[in-house]
Amino acid sequence: MKAFLKSALISALFASACVQAQTVKIVGLVELTGTGATSGTNFDNGMKLAVKEINAAGGILGRKIDYSSSDTQSNPGVAKGLAEKAADDGAYVVMGPVFSGSILVSMAATRRAEIPNFTGGEAAAITQQGNPYVFRTSFTQSTAMPKIAGYIKDTVKAKVVDVIYVNNDFGKGGRDLINKALEARGIKVGADVSTEPGQVDFSSAVIKVKQSGGDAVFVYSNEEESARLLRELKKQGYNKPVIGETVLTSQKVIELAGEAANGAVAHVGLTADAPQASVKKFDEAYQREFKSRTDHNGLKGYIGIYTVKAVTEKIGKFDSKAFAAAMKNISLSAKTTPGLLLDLSYDANGDLDRESYMTKVVGGKQVVTDILPPVNKK
Repeated sequence: MKAFLKSALISALFASACVQAQTVKIVGLVELTGTGATSGTNFDNGMKLAVKEINAAGGILGRKIDYSSSDTQSNPGVAKGLAEKAADDGAYVVMGPVFSGSILVSMAATRRAEIPNFTGGEAAAITQQGNPYVFRTSFTQSTAMPKIAGYIKDTVKAKVVDVIYVNNDFGKGGRDLINKALEARGIKVGADVSTEPGQVDFSSAVIKVKQSGGDAVFVYSNEEESARLLRELKKQGYNKPVIGETVLTSQKVIELAGEAANGAVAHVGLTADAPQASVKKFDEAYQREFKSRTDHNGLKGYIGIYTVKAVTEKIGKFDSKAFAAAMKNISLSAKTTPGLLLDLSYDANGDLDRESYMTKVVGGKQVVTDILPPVNKK
């Protein structure tokens, strides 16, 4: 009997090892609850859709993707613990967190384990620390803010701009860079208003902006807070340009803000409303799978997984260190890997470059008004 049990145990362990050898482990650290739930859920869904498609087509180098996601609860401390667990579990690549405050804390664990780590975080500080294993699925703030400041100067022709931002790593980083970019173009910053994550009442913030008398307001916050702020701006009769970056014209903000979102303008790195056929195809597939539309985070998660596929196939093996090295100054083609949706490139710091968009909310829908070329396009 003992011999039989021993033999059965050995067989089970062997079978488990064989299954692991036939798969590649990718772990998602995502905000499924808390203030980042909208962003994290969309990011997670985008990854799940990409994994489903890739596995149906045979996987990566013949291996199916074994994807699992864990909830960071929008808490940096929880994110750090989950990153350490992902490293202990032998993850090939870690995806997330999305929030800048969480990735800034958790990426030390993946760096120690020499595991490539993709993030949706936009804070400039993420890729300014010399971490060779961290890569963005979004534009860095230092890329996006000069584009917005140029739009404010050339199109809006504002002389004074008020700024309302959320008081966290994401918000403070964006505030510092938009202020710098505005001032570099001779635009004065008027009211400089800090708000809190999860804040409900924005009446005081709007009063400060109205009293400032600026020509426009730049809004930089999370989805729920941005929607509340838009409603308060409308309630108080604010009728000057409301400008943002990525979040302000996202699907969730439009749903939450309703008519108050109309007229808002934002630069976005990705949008499901982009006119390219590849993005439209993704949008249709996402809606079929999840019975809802996604914001930019779903696209970031989807493209992130296909980036893992493209780079792994480029190096021809599952080697985390070789993967990270190959990411430096790489250019990837959507023609070769359609799941990338758009051609993209990475620099030596892990920051990406690709086409982006100016958008406006019209009649309750995000409309692309212009396609901006990659920053480094010759």
